[in-house]
Amino acid sequence: METILHKWGNSAVVILPPALLKALDLAAGQPMELQVSSSGQIILSKTRQYTLEKLIAMCDTTAPKPADLALWSAAKPVGGECW
Repeated sequence: METILHKWGNSAVVILPPALLKALDLAAGQPMELQVSSSGQIILSKTRQYTLEKLIAMCDTTAPKPADLALWSAAKPVGGECW
């Protein structure tokens, strides 16, 4: 598919035809991520929408805890903190 860059203020825009938007399940106003490959190809992908459940599911529960976590647990209050 060939398309033309159009001037929009100080930027250039590409107009995607409705058939392409439908085929890619895209909509106007949708957040997108744009990358350029080492060969110069443009990669356009939907911005991921994470939920707390998905983020927790990606965590490695078997990973060791950070070494400095013990320092936080052993720290004494120095101001008006309520513990």
